[in-house]
Amino acid sequence: MEKKLRVLVVGCGNMGASHARAYHKIPQFEVAGLVSRTPESRKELTEELGGVPGYNSFEEALEIAKPDAVSINTYPDTHADYVIKSLNAGAHVFVEKPLALTVEQAQQIVDKALSVNKKVVVGYILRVHPAWKKFIEIAHTLGKPLVMRMNLNQQSSGKTWATHLNLMKSMSPIVDCGVHYVDVMCQMTESKPVSVNAIGAKLTDEVAEDMYNYGHLQVTFEDGSVGWYEAGWGPMISETAFFVKDVMGPKGAVSIVEKTGNSDDIDLHSKTNSLKLHHGKLGPDRKFEKQDEFISTEDEPDHQGLCDLEQEFFLKAIQEDLDLTAHLNDAVNSLKIVMAADEAFKTGKTVFL
Repeated sequence: MEKKLRVLVVGCGNMGASHARAYHKIPQFEVAGLVSRTPESRKELTEELGGVPGYNSFEEALEIAKPDAVSINTYPDTHADYVIKSLNAGAHVFVEKPLALTVEQAQQIVDKALSVNKKVVVGYILRVHPAWKKFIEIAHTLGKPLVMRMNLNQQSSGKTWATHLNLMKSMSPIVDCGVHYVDVMCQMTESKPVSVNAIGAKLTDEVAEDMYNYGHLQVTFEDGSVGWYEAGWGPMISETAFFVKDVMGPKGAVSIVEKTGNSDDIDLHSKTNSLKLHHGKLGPDRKFEKQDEFISTEDEPDHQGLCDLEQEFFLKAIQEDLDLTAHLNDAVNSLKIVMAADEAFKTGKTVFL
């Protein structure tokens, strides 16, 4: 019988719990332990997974559990430290986005992973999403340049607002969530980003003086394509501003049709409902030759299903010794763009990459 890969799950919040369930479900994995700041925060998950060992200290867990792999689902300010320590312990790593707080830290992780020949997979959940992959595929048929319009504004309260406040101790919404969507833009254009602008606003006194809970970045690509991404968090954010995922090119446009619901529902952040494909070609009478098409995505995975797909890819990367160099370089590239946006907001100047 093939030896199971023992995985240590670090962080037991929304993403950590979902990834732990995925490892528990996949026969080739065995959850070697759960790490969280307090036993109470992992109690329910521990029971659900059959009483796996629990730890309050990451370093202690790494030493005692001696895992083959580590799943890092903590706040971003711990990512770089935990990834490097896991690699030094001889473990493969799955780490939630963003890879690190700085581009320099992210590059150090890439260099370290390649030098010790261990796999590092970054949690870009949209990369395993069938409907989002279709969205990108259709964007490739629209011609160049592309105009890409995306946002994810979240009206948050209670525990979700507490989570957002914790995240904003180290990064703004356009940095934390932006890496997902600028990564999608880079896949759509397949072109080099050249410059970044940004605007933003601080709509709450509950964050640090130099932090802002609403931001809007604009990125220009070498092929003439342009994209914007908007993100705001907090109890004051408008639900009307929740959802835009839209791409235009010379030949037409493709959009994700909005899924209605509350913007703090994590399951809605990746759901697509359907894709709307608009054909821009006009006939001799200057009217559209083809009607818009609606492409159903009703059979798409839910949030847990997407986490399962991410961990199946992680398993495949380990078992088949996949070359993840491009994957890691893309993670660094998307971080570079959102960090440039943060700099552009704070300086009021365009940042050239």
